[in-house]
Amino acid sequence: MKALLALEDGAVFRGRSFTGPVETTGEVVFNTSMSGYQEILTDPSYCGQMVTMTYPLIGNYGVNAEDVESSRIQVRALLVREYQEAPSNWRSEKSLADYLGEAGIPGIEGMDTRALTRRIRNVGAMRAALSTGDLDPSSLVEKARRTPDMEGLDLVREVTCAGPALWRDGRPVPVEGTLDDFQWPGPGDRWRVVAVDYGVKSNILRSLEKRGCTVLVVPADVPGEAIDRLEPHGLFLSNGPGDPAAVTYAVDMLRGQMGRRPTFGICLGHQLLGLALGGKTFKLKFGHRGGNQPVKDLSTGKVEITSQNHGFCVDMHSIQDPDVELTHVNLNDNTLEGLRHKKIPLFSVQYHPEASPGPHDAGYLFDRFVKMMEEHRGRS
Repeated sequence: MKALLALEDGAVFRGRSFTGPVETTGEVVFNTSMSGYQEILTDPSYCGQMVTMTYPLIGNYGVNAEDVESSRIQVRALLVREYQEAPSNWRSEKSLADYLGEAGIPGIEGMDTRALTRRIRNVGAMRAALSTGDLDPSSLVEKARRTPDMEGLDLVREVTCAGPALWRDGRPVPVEGTLDDFQWPGPGDRWRVVAVDYGVKSNILRSLEKRGCTVLVVPADVPGEAIDRLEPHGLFLSNGPGDPAAVTYAVDMLRGQMGRRPTFGICLGHQLLGLALGGKTFKLKFGHRGGNQPVKDLSTGKVEITSQNHGFCVDMHSIQDPDVELTHVNLNDNTLEGLRHKKIPLFSVQYHPEASPGPHDAGYLFDRFVKMMEEHRGRS
């Protein structure tokens, strides 16, 4: 089935749908990972976006029930050069086409993904329209231009959890009643962590649980007073989609939480902390998305190969607090990848130490968070 992708700048790319009829819009971005397409599809940070895979062959190992990062597919569409319809892997439970089709998410193959990626790199991430019915380029370009721009969009409300849940044995267990009624399971739980869900990936929660944390996942609009009543040992701020500057309710909450307890932010959580510390964020030209981004830890001089997925960045120069310190930089473009506060127990990184997909170089950051909780509890 013929498909047409039109970008807001007028460029048009042709392909074929391997999932049936479709018409959708969103921002087009690219990911450089060679594998991990199921984790990418289910990453809530991709809400509102069509993802182009730069690796040419996708679908060869199928999908399964374990390699998911949320409860559903989050992308608007998957764009690939060549789709492999006959998966070969002992863990495969169904084909990628069936997986996408059941969720009503389009998969498009036969596109010149090299040319599309080059276009995005040169021009920047753009709004686009994709259709198998409307194959008129001028009509689709106009639909792309009418699509809401990513800047100014609060997409967190589309992906956050509906209510609080305890993360137990690798899955969320809904909490009965309200947060006012909640009681932590018991004294046997070593570290009590409140994780604010701005679009959290499951492997982040698995990484915390693996280190002995009892994790309570709460919605993105949780008030600071509720967190105070819970008296957690630590506060975790998750990844998520959209423009951080539009999530004003989260920034306001974080300003009131500064210094109350050890705090660790990843991706959007990092950006929200930057805003709460008085800084500003800006949109990157085409973002960082893939499993091979080099990041330098300025405290050790070591270089980590990291998994990343973000289109916005904190402007370190906009933060006037002299106690806020730059800790990590991206070696491709020297953008900020991590910060910490010298006087209060707070640190954050732009990239994804939980990987899934990607390397595990940065897993030590979860250990750092646990150590910070231990030190803070010892002083209190």
